[in-house]
Amino acid sequence: MDVAHLPTKCFSSPVPSSSLPVRSEVPISLRRSRRGASFRPIRLCSASGSDTLVAGSRKGDGRVSEAARKKLDESGDLKSWMHENGLPPCKVVLKERPSRYEQHKAIHYIAASEDLQAGDVAFSVPDSLVVTLERVLGNETIAELLTTNKLSELACLALYLMYEKKQGKKSFWYPYIRELDRQRGRGQVAVESPLLWSESELAYLTGSPTKAEVLERAEGIKREYNELDTVWFMAGSLFQQYPYDIPTEAFPFEIFKQAFVAVQSCVVHLQKVSLARRFALVPLGPPLLAYRSNCKAMLTAVDGFVQLVADQPYKAGEPIVVWCGPQPNSKLLLNYGFVDEDNSYDRIVLEAALSTEDPQYQEKRMVAQRNGKLTVSVGKEREAVSDMLPYLRLGYVSDPSEMQSVISSQGPICPVSPCMERAVLDQLVDYFERRLAGYPTTLSEDESLLADSNLDPKKRVATQLVRLEKKMLTACLKATVDFINQLPDHTVSPCPAPYAPLLK
Repeated sequence: MDVAHLPTKCFSSPVPSSSLPVRSEVPISLRRSRRGASFRPIRLCSASGSDTLVAGSRKGDGRVSEAARKKLDESGDLKSWMHENGLPPCKVVLKERPSRYEQHKAIHYIAASEDLQAGDVAFSVPDSLVVTLERVLGNETIAELLTTNKLSELACLALYLMYEKKQGKKSFWYPYIRELDRQRGRGQVAVESPLLWSESELAYLTGSPTKAEVLERAEGIKREYNELDTVWFMAGSLFQQYPYDIPTEAFPFEIFKQAFVAVQSCVVHLQKVSLARRFALVPLGPPLLAYRSNCKAMLTAVDGFVQLVADQPYKAGEPIVVWCGPQPNSKLLLNYGFVDEDNSYDRIVLEAALSTEDPQYQEKRMVAQRNGKLTVSVGKEREAVSDMLPYLRLGYVSDPSEMQSVISSQGPICPVSPCMERAVLDQLVDYFERRLAGYPTTLSEDESLLADSNLDPKKRVATQLVRLEKKMLTACLKATVDFINQLPDHTVSPCPAPYAPLLK
């Protein structure tokens, strides 16, 4: 999948003639190929030629030439192809908006073709036009075996589409793959997942736990890449139609990573279906559909179709949106490349650990498993801090008789020693202050950055994310200080705690 930036300058590299473009910042490496494999240089900033899936060629300004556009129109768009292959009449149309990056093609999106009311069926895509693991592997037993072992559904789907792309126009899925190439794994704000960002771009996330999540996910993708040949050998009959090398020889890691991220950005999780059908690629689904946290429309499997029912009225021409599930903004950015400012599911997580050297560690651990609440949800910061306190107090308890008081305590004030209560709250204040100090910018500086209409799109979504995180941390800090102010005696010093919980 062509999901990374196209280079601004052309260069040649000996990659397979039908291989996928890679980012200019990433060194190109090819694993040893079997004898007989043919290679020829290709221009990596070109999308022309019969062996590529994006019809047309790019000029120096990044726009599609008139001849190329005519060629694309003649070949038919995604929706026309779907109607030719069984898509019933529907109430949506494919539209486009300019990309913020001049060197990229415009973003396509699904809009209402007529006025819609809540409850109207926007479209119904037949199962014959939906890519699932059951369809890819042809055998649900193999599908379940693979997805419960070392490979995810996303890896299997990405591998399938990469081999299909090598088929060029011979592939049944050519129009769909061409559309995925066009979208380049970008969501409706034209930003790719941070999994494809450069090191300097990842620095935009400094201070946020999301940066570590990106690196961890990238390592996971690498591990899956190393297991790709398992698919080749376990489902060999599937790949007999492809006269190419085994996966790790046919595709360098960077190519697989781009394809994986492209699939990740558009896969739909279907409910009440078999395991081998739960992850689906729906040609009229994301990323052509915009995700939103505060709507309830979902793609659902209904009698041989994947259907979308509008959950709100739409005027003709308005973009159609679907629910992205109860995901925090860190996951929305990682999976789809966007941040939702109105996300009621947004949250931050505190990592806390009891000291294993504590003589009462086992007893405290049992209590912590029942009562530990270390997740902060947006708008509920005060309640979250109050819920954390019983867990944190455990680390300060040395007298077994006080354990029962801690276990049964509710709210910010616990009937234990005043010095212990002050120590617990002081530790939380220190933690929130350290978290906030870990960001290179302040909230006011973030606001100034976001006011700049020319801000780089990646920096914009990263700034949106860290700004929302800081707002939750700041609210937690304020709630903790308020609890300190409620203590009956402010002259009491925090008591020492050799087994205080570790917060990170």
